[in-house]
Amino acid sequence: MVTRRFKRSSADSFAAIADPTRRTILELLRARERSAGELAAHFRTSRPAVSRHVRVLRRAGLIRERREARLRYYSLDAARLADVDAWLAPFRLFWAARLQELRAVVEAGQPRRSG
Repeated sequence: MVTRRFKRSSADSFAAIADPTRRTILELLRARERSAGELAAHFRTSRPAVSRHVRVLRRAGLIRERREARLRYYSLDAARLADVDAWLAPFRLFWAARLQELRAVVEAGQPRRSG
């Protein structure tokens, strides 16, 4: 059995992206920096609830905060997602191999087209 230990920060990243609201926040920030109000406007939940999700993402190191007077702006800091990507890599290989096998089976069962 293969096990892989992650640093605390990696575990925080996994926990942070486990929630669909936080994944949506990351998707919104992938496009550009957004204010706290802009982020909150995308959700039906209260601003304090969105703020708690933002706090989890900040503590996990997935987003950065910039303050300008009373406003807060958030941007994506994708460096911590590298741990998640590294963990997912073997699964991508697994599925790529399975899809190749499926393709071979499908192609073997279909007559060749001429022309």
